[in-house]
Amino acid sequence: MAKQEKLPIHVLSGFLGSGKTTLLQRWMRGQNREDVALLVNEFGEVGIDHFLLQEVAPDTILLPSGCVCCQIRGELKQALLKLYEQRERAEVPAFSKVILETTGLADPAPILSTLLHDRQLQYHFAQGTLVTLVDAEHAWDQARRQPEWLLQVAAADRLLISKGDRVTMDEIESLKDYLRQLNPLAQMMETGYAVDEPNQLFAAPLVRHDKKALYRWLGDTPPGFALTNTEGAITQNVVHPVTHTCVISLEENVNWPAFAVWLSMLLHRHGQSILRLKGILKVDENHTPIVIHGVQHSLHPPVHMNDWPGTLEMSQLVFIMRDIEPTQLKKSFLRFQHPFITRNATL
Repeated sequence: MAKQEKLPIHVLSGFLGSGKTTLLQRWMRGQNREDVALLVNEFGEVGIDHFLLQEVAPDTILLPSGCVCCQIRGELKQALLKLYEQRERAEVPAFSKVILETTGLADPAPILSTLLHDRQLQYHFAQGTLVTLVDAEHAWDQARRQPEWLLQVAAADRLLISKGDRVTMDEIESLKDYLRQLNPLAQMMETGYAVDEPNQLFAAPLVRHDKKALYRWLGDTPPGFALTNTEGAITQNVVHPVTHTCVISLEENVNWPAFAVWLSMLLHRHGQSILRLKGILKVDENHTPIVIHGVQHSLHPPVHMNDWPGTLEMSQLVFIMRDIEPTQLKKSFLRFQHPFITRNATL
């Protein structure tokens, strides 16, 4: 790895008991130990998981007690910077990636915010892939009772189904259908495949990097504005705050300053309810598209693409939301963009 290349930080999330530590144990046996640095966060006064991982990853680091999403983000930053300094001084092997295993109660959004927006971390590290384990045996009950479960599922780049051997194939397919409603942006696989193909577990998400696959989650959206509204609380009578998937398409150019103001205001007021967003924008100032994506209050830096993927040549926005009516979101977007669309049409 070149010295100037940033080190990716991958996040392994999943509710309590989903099998994160077991997965890491199995995955690490197929890795070069010197190539991976592990950070483990556990909720409570005494940590155990890092002891279980030290057999396969001797340099596993236990973060102080507390939930990484709400209590120890400063300590997470210090642990990462210390790791980097030790790597530079050859006090630890020259690892090329960092894996952060979060507590089962963690909301991934504040973690991503720390990784995305801290200037010191940005200089040395890059955000990797967020993998969320979903316990097939207990997923329905957790969806009904645990709000953290929903946040972990919605934030994921990759959803990994564990304990599939404890349920029927029909139950797994039903769960997959439900997860696709909650997060149509995520890749999905089962833990067996991730262990058999270890390079795939934290591989770069297709949605983020592959041009042809980048917009597979948009579906066939007709020209002009289109709206898809799906409520994610329907299968097996799962009861949690209602989620919606809202898709907006626009053939006309988007005015970037107006859009930036609108999105900033939206996230400032309703960030906790915007579980996930992704989009490709055709803006006034560019011939090629701009890609945006984020989780709750955390928005990734916009990415300028070299060309349009496939035959797509219009703006597309996808929001996974909680407690926000899609029609209201659409009206709000139109309110900001309509004057510029009208003006451009008359030029």
